[in-house]
Amino acid sequence: MKTLHLRKNLHELRLRRISAALAAVLFTGTAATTWADALYIITGAENSAIVLEKGVRADISSQLIDVTKKSSGHEITLTAGQTVTIRHNGAILSVQSRSETVSALLDRLHIAPSPIEMVAVDVANGVTITISSDITYYDTVVEEVSFPVTRVPNPTLPAGTEQVVQQGQDGVSTCVYEVVWSNGVQLSRQFVEELNTTVVPQIVEYGTRVDSVDRNDALVNVVTREDGTGILYFASGATMTFSAVRDMTATAYTAGYDGVDTCTATGTTVRKGVVAVDKKVIPLGTRMFIVAKGGIVYGSAVAEDTGIRGNKLDLYHDTYNECIQFGRRGCTVYILE
Repeated sequence: MKTLHLRKNLHELRLRRISAALAAVLFTGTAATTWADALYIITGAENSAIVLEKGVRADISSQLIDVTKKSSGHEITLTAGQTVTIRHNGAILSVQSRSETVSALLDRLHIAPSPIEMVAVDVANGVTITISSDITYYDTVVEEVSFPVTRVPNPTLPAGTEQVVQQGQDGVSTCVYEVVWSNGVQLSRQFVEELNTTVVPQIVEYGTRVDSVDRNDALVNVVTREDGTGILYFASGATMTFSAVRDMTATAYTAGYDGVDTCTATGTTVRKGVVAVDKKVIPLGTRMFIVAKGGIVYGSAVAEDTGIRGNKLDLYHDTYNECIQFGRRGCTVYILE
């Protein structure tokens, strides 16, 4: 993220050491011009805060104040008749300015800060001068921002594919930061909020639709549309789409019992996931996802065997004990696309 330099003089403050001699001058307050060498932080001036220090020239547009460069530093001149609120050492004082510099005003009021204190001038609503070793203010800046890329799942798009549904565009954002200074050093600068932006994020959809899922992948949600189609959502993030839903009766079966051998009517080998159907009701080769009553999820299945009549299914299980536990029960059959 790159910050727009709205003013060439907006900069990061360098750590400055205040000498014992300067401390003595600040405490005695014998000359107003000595204030010009102090650290000033101007807030509420147009879009951004301004930090002034000796040797750096700064100009801002404001009807309330004028910043000029003096040989000893900066002077901030107030226009006459302005109400100025001064906060120092827990006290609040309200005075009228006399077309004078801030340093002159403070000397006139016999206000002398310590060497580690800073002068914050807020011109957002009138003029407020805060003198403290700890200053917190909110800085509003306009920044150049590169567009972010947002990836969102598309449950109907095949897994492993993606598509851009919105092209990104760089722009500028107006953001607010909380800035904390202590003893002449900036301690932190934290993002607070974004007021507005012209940035357009790029949106990329990635596919999550699969043909089958692992049997340990839990079904977490089913969304059915008004036309009977819908989407199955799994814990892994995978999805399956179905074209219809049927309520049927299922019976468990396994090889070696009731004349069942290891070969299906379509020539495949029996295994978990093989379903025997009435091919007039469900065509051979149909992929399904089956959830039986009692919260038993049989899972992904394919119609590969026959020998059933009507609205029924035979679900292959690996062991006879599994068949006994499942028995015969109603089930919901999602016909997969």
